[in-house]
Amino acid sequence: MRKAIKIAILLTAVWLVAGSQITNFYKGVIKAEVLPAVKHGDPLYQVIVKNAPKYTINPSDAKIDRVWKMIPGYNGIKVDVPSSYRAMKKNGRFEENKLVYEQIRPGIHLNDLPPAPIYKGNPDKPMVSFAINVAWGNEFLPDMLATLKKHNIHTSFFLEGNWVKKNPELAKMIVEAGHEVGNHSYSHPDLKHMSAEKTRQELLTTNEVIEATTEVKVKWFAPPSGSYRDETIKIANDLKMKTIMWTVDTIDWQKPSPDTIIERVVGKAGNGSIVLMHPTASTARALDRLISDLERKNLTIGTISDLMNEERIIENNPKN
Repeated sequence: MRKAIKIAILLTAVWLVAGSQITNFYKGVIKAEVLPAVKHGDPLYQVIVKNAPKYTINPSDAKIDRVWKMIPGYNGIKVDVPSSYRAMKKNGRFEENKLVYEQIRPGIHLNDLPPAPIYKGNPDKPMVSFAINVAWGNEFLPDMLATLKKHNIHTSFFLEGNWVKKNPELAKMIVEAGHEVGNHSYSHPDLKHMSAEKTRQELLTTNEVIEATTEVKVKWFAPPSGSYRDETIKIANDLKMKTIMWTVDTIDWQKPSPDTIIERVVGKAGNGSIVLMHPTASTARALDRLISDLERKNLTIGTISDLMNEERIIENNPKN
């Protein structure tokens, strides 16, 4: 009886293995029949192979710059020859605008670097981000959010913890509109002259308040008034946050005219710029034209996370 059971188990195992192999074989046959084979001997394919190297762009590693401190890396690209061939074979000729690219990641990333502040994104990335520090200016936030929505833009708001505690609905409104939120300390102190213990508590309490209110886990920190020391950066890093500064300052707290803000920002902003602003009357009035003027400079506007992301923005001809 036991011998018969063993034989039955063995035959079942053999059947399962054989069945699996047969199934995989037929799957391979079906896949081979459905998917078009790439004709390596096709002159078009050879033209794509020949031209591909001139469209290659090497990735750039994240680094610590002497002036700008921590700079994120940026993906390179190379031509995906089989995919490009499939895109062009209908017309049977080489068409540059139908080239398909695959991205090449850098070897060194932000997380590989020692703690340091970030003043800008990668200088090859045609993107800017607004860092909007919020500790006051409630009355101007709705207009700013409406303008950002009009342009279908999401950016980053750095919230003071005490402000969030007093204005939970506004904090939720920012997040519900699709914007990113970061840490701007709890009570807006001068962190350059604050003890490590108190600094840690300021940042930790703010993270807790923001997360409890918005259900968002914070990963970026903007020191009040841009005041910090090396220890401040290390404390933020220990709390899993990178420190964000700015490339271009609107100086909107001085209540300049909207034209002054637009001229100040558009004249200085370029690839990778972080634009510092606050919810003020001047900024609220300038924002619509400011966005349009930056986009006319072929600059995409995104969040700090978008700006720090290594993914390359690919245009029709990335070499131009």
